Amino acid sequence: MEITILSNDIKIVFQLNNSKAAKELYGQLPLEIKVENFSDNEKIFYPPTKLSIVDSPMANAKNGTLAYYAPWGDVVMFYKDFGNASGLYELGRCIKGCEDIKNISGTIKINK
Repeated sequence: MEITILSNDIKIVFQLNNSKAAKELYGQLPLEIKVENFSDNEKIFYPPTKLSIVDSPMANAKNGTLAYYAPWGDVVMFYKDFGNASGLYELGRCIKGCEDIKNISGTIKINK
């Protein structure tokens, strides 16, 4: 499963894992949704429906990790290394355009 994020002229591609949470995110696409800055290492967005974390692997977030922070219900795109945190689950990894994660803003389009 691959997803593409479009923001202006930026295109980022993530390869999703086979977790239930990743499959549920994939099932909600396509989306047009607002992306927000969080801290100095990540971009976040809130999918319309919270994701199930059953059998989802915990994240050890690095540059390019796509994750789900269950306590807040947001999807996180890391553009700097982070590590792990309670409630942070890996959804996949960036495979194209990873260097541009930090440059996306406003409303983004997420497609299958």
